[in-house]
Amino acid sequence: MTQATLKVTPLNAAHRAAGAKMVDFGGWDMPVNYGSQIEEHHAVRTDVGMFDVSHMCVVDIKGENVRSFLRGLVANNVDKLQVSGKALYSAMLNPEGTVIDDLIIYFMNESWFRLVVNAGTAEKDVAWMNAHNAATKAGVTITQRRDGANSYGLIAVQGPNARAKAWEVLPETKAVSAEMKPFNAVIVDGTAFGEVMVARTGYTGEDGFEIAVSAERITDLWNALAAVGVKPAGLGARDTLRLEAGMNLYGQDMDETVNPLNAGLAWTIDLVAERDFVGKKALQEQGQTQQFLGLILREKGGILRAHQKVVTPHGDGEITSGTFSPSMQEAIALARLPMGVAIGDTVHVQIRDKQLAATVVKLPFVRNGKVLVA
Repeated sequence: MTQATLKVTPLNAAHRAAGAKMVDFGGWDMPVNYGSQIEEHHAVRTDVGMFDVSHMCVVDIKGENVRSFLRGLVANNVDKLQVSGKALYSAMLNPEGTVIDDLIIYFMNESWFRLVVNAGTAEKDVAWMNAHNAATKAGVTITQRRDGANSYGLIAVQGPNARAKAWEVLPETKAVSAEMKPFNAVIVDGTAFGEVMVARTGYTGEDGFEIAVSAERITDLWNALAAVGVKPAGLGARDTLRLEAGMNLYGQDMDETVNPLNAGLAWTIDLVAERDFVGKKALQEQGQTQQFLGLILREKGGILRAHQKVVTPHGDGEITSGTFSPSMQEAIALARLPMGVAIGDTVHVQIRDKQLAATVVKLPFVRNGKVLVA
């Protein structure tokens, strides 16, 4: 795919003006860093940084039957959402019980739920939702808000000083978001950037907001945040931050070949309620056959990467994501391991022609600026 055919977010020109190194990320022209990935990582852990996440896709689902439609569509139970703005993380499964996508669902009112789905899966996701709508005769309206008229831009402002900096730029949102708990959102009109949705969510293990505004105003918001000291951060820092936080990346840690129970996503799946959902029967039949845990490399001579084999006394596992942790100064990884493996065990990772020792740890590695494992 040539640069000319890559998709671009509304902030593409702003990234280039800031000297970002741009890469092809799943067909999108995105910034990997603005000079130093390590500095961007530490800015989020110790101060504040911001990410362009406008490639993610906002999907509005409206209609009289939207709640019942979502009860059958996603693995988590939307009946947990009873207060406007409350959010839920879930997986959307196929009949075989594997992951079509992971997503966030916001309850706006009984006839309107808002979903945010992954960039590379958006077209597939919307097609799946439309097919489910037709099959169940739910009669809901499904509208994606990433392209064309009424499209959104999305900025994630993350770090211990993220909320304070966001309020400097969006003072009208402070009164309604200051006491907002994580996984909640509010829509505020009349700001300098028009209507904004402020959600206390993120993908870094730090506090902060994900802010949605119209695509026409997103560059103004980005520049205003930069002017008060919010450091732009690219995909490189986003990956090391989310990996330290033990957060899955779709297409790497799970996909349509992976049972979500084996990917550490059991907490996003409600198998207890009587309601049926796509993939429930398959999940109940398969159960969990692997654990999703962390690894810290204890021997020099390699770096942990996806698809490396993990040798244990209980059978082999596999690394799904690996990196060198800027916060810990150690090689770390997320891995699917046999059920018999315990936290604290020593296992061995196959790196080229060597088997190097690693310690099994509970996730996350880092949260709210603190290293949680040793």
